[in-house]
Amino acid sequence: MKHVFNSLRLSKLSLALLVITLLLTCLGSIFVLEASAAESLSTFGNQYVLLKQHLIGLSLGFFGLGLGIFLPHKFWINFSPIFFILSLVLLILVFIPGVGMELNGAHRWINILGLTIQPVEFLKFSLCAFYARWLSYHQRFGPFLFLTGAIGLLILLQPDLGSTLLIISLATSLYFLAGGRLKNILITLAVVLPIAIALIFTSSYRLNRLKTFLDPSSDPLGSSFQIRQITLALGRGGLVGQGLGNSSQKFAYIPEASSDSIFAIVGEELGFVGTSVIIMMFVGFLSLGFKIVGQVKDKDTQLLGLGCLVWISLQTLFNLGAVAALIPLTGMPLPFFSYGRSSQVMIFLATGYIIGLGKQTNK
Repeated sequence: MKHVFNSLRLSKLSLALLVITLLLTCLGSIFVLEASAAESLSTFGNQYVLLKQHLIGLSLGFFGLGLGIFLPHKFWINFSPIFFILSLVLLILVFIPGVGMELNGAHRWINILGLTIQPVEFLKFSLCAFYARWLSYHQRFGPFLFLTGAIGLLILLQPDLGSTLLIISLATSLYFLAGGRLKNILITLAVVLPIAIALIFTSSYRLNRLKTFLDPSSDPLGSSFQIRQITLALGRGGLVGQGLGNSSQKFAYIPEASSDSIFAIVGEELGFVGTSVIIMMFVGFLSLGFKIVGQVKDKDTQLLGLGCLVWISLQTLFNLGAVAALIPLTGMPLPFFSYGRSSQVMIFLATGYIIGLGKQTNK
């Protein structure tokens, strides 16, 4: 194993990041099995169906990890306009009958040759790459605001408010990191916040999410059901948890137990101690990533690495914050843990890119 790692010719920081990535992935796969077994059995008559699909996504994710590590860093920058345009086309295709897929009134997926894809996940990486190239040359606020607003509108029409907020936050972070003026960022916030509030109060679904967040006991069998079940799972976990495999909430009590709410199952089985260790692993992952990216001299390459780290940070915070009832539920998958093939592939590609930057700084 040591010989394999050495053959990658990565820095010690990148090797450490790769090890943490593999550990998080293994833990995530264990909990996908834990959280999905009951749902798989009731839906498909086989408790391993969702796990098998997860492992297929994982194999594609490892392919993406390899691409990120071994392809030249400039490849992603040079071809970013093409990737970005393709991502926007895929976003539009979700509204095309026969290609786009509707689920519970949402148009967030497309079906290509029997493969279900969530285009917004591909947009996250392509946006990082395109904005890294664009903003490293100039930070003109007007074009930035127009393009970011247009992308946000496309995602909002799906509708997907959580991803919209993440994409706008990611784009704004890249603008700031590239040297954009703080005054312009405050203007962006002044524009986005009233719109977000208006969107919440004009949608009964989003308003119920907010009411649930403010008062989890308001509708225990309706809109509050998911967060109450999550809270019960975390409460049962206590200090050291019920033990691996001993969750009761995984038996179809928590909606989206293998995806958005998977950390509740982690908390129930491993308790405060176990979840703290996993959170520290995420902190270690991000700390190593920022150290690696901080050593890169090339501006657009560094900006893409920072964008990937901000994206993973935001997605992790959105998910854990929702599970801990610190923010309303957003439907955001937890990197390396949640079931979801499109998300897995792109998170691994981004991680591979960051790990691969170690080649540039390797002595």
